[in-house]
Amino acid sequence: MSTTQASPPAERERPWAESPPPPRPRAARLSLSDVARVGGWGLRSRPMRVFLSALGIAIGIAAMIGVVGISTSSTNDLNKKLSALGTNLLTVAPGTTMNGSNAHLSKDAVAMIANRPEVISASATGTTDVKIYRNDHIPAVESGGLTVSAARTDLLRSIGGQIVDGRWLNGATSRFPAVVLGSETARSLGIHQAGPEVQVWLGNRWFTVVGLLAHNQLLPALDTQAFVGWQVAEKELSFDGYPTTVYTRAKDADVEKVHAVLGPTVSPEDPNEVNVSRPSDALAAKQATDSALSGLLVGLGGVALLVGGVGVANTMVISVLERRSEIGLRRSLGATRGQIRIQFLAEALLLSGLGGVGGVLLGIGVTGGYATYQGWAVLVPLWAMVGGLAATLVIGGLAGFYPAVRAARLPPTEALATN
Repeated sequence: MSTTQASPPAERERPWAESPPPPRPRAARLSLSDVARVGGWGLRSRPMRVFLSALGIAIGIAAMIGVVGISTSSTNDLNKKLSALGTNLLTVAPGTTMNGSNAHLSKDAVAMIANRPEVISASATGTTDVKIYRNDHIPAVESGGLTVSAARTDLLRSIGGQIVDGRWLNGATSRFPAVVLGSETARSLGIHQAGPEVQVWLGNRWFTVVGLLAHNQLLPALDTQAFVGWQVAEKELSFDGYPTTVYTRAKDADVEKVHAVLGPTVSPEDPNEVNVSRPSDALAAKQATDSALSGLLVGLGGVALLVGGVGVANTMVISVLERRSEIGLRRSLGATRGQIRIQFLAEALLLSGLGGVGGVLLGIGVTGGYATYQGWAVLVPLWAMVGGLAATLVIGGLAGFYPAVRAARLPPTEALATN
């Protein structure tokens, strides 16, 4: 009898054998569009609060861009005017002597200056003691501060002046009682046109108005003067013939050189008794003053921007406190701390970005309106707009960082338990 050996039964699984742990679920990744959508939903749920916070940012950015834009437009307009008027104009006037009395320029001062090879043109005016009036019935004391000056026929070329009506003095009219009025003088006398029938009273006789000058921004003192011919001033107005101011046009490359030698040229014995100035320096100084004021206003705009950043931070902190239940629910459904952090940081960036865009548009509008009113070309530097938007995003990110971290640190159970 043969026996067969039974095969060993299959080994059963032991109940106590360890099974491999299940894979840990991974949190879903948020795309950029998801982040923008979640952040935008947070803003849409509180429209009034978002509007007020964005308004604070917008005011700061608008102030900064408006100041920079207006300053840039003004500087551009001034540079155009300086280019048209010329920065190569120099004026020579008598100073004081060593004993404190008034000095005199030589009667040949114009000829001596014009002989220099660096000089393009030279002309002069001489102040008289005569006042000008609209008619002979006005009391002598009511001159309105208007003065009468003797002028050479080539003055208009040297000062870069323009005639708005009539003509400048010439070889014929400079010997007769004819007068050309500065812009402010004409306005004060109520004269709007020149002609044979238009006359004014000066030097105890009538003078015919033959021309009206345009406003001279480079030499505003000329606006309140009236100009008569050199010969008639010496003959009928007791003018002594000494020039009071010599206007010199130098070659652009030699302006500084001519400025240095005008004193010795006019008065070799006493050059210190001669005052030489450059009228365009006054406009340049005004531009520097405007730039300093613009810097101050930009600083104030920066302060307003920081205040707006504080408003964003306040809005986000309150948002975290009000949405604790939402944060706890999202955390319990699998949202990570990083996702919560990104959500609130995105809200802060969107909020500040809205304020930044609104501020840029408002700043451009303010600049355009003011520049158009002044008759300037509208110029808003690209760096100001880009820098303004970048500043809002940086401030928004800093303002939203702490609320975002605080929201991410909330334990889900604690957040859910808070109503």
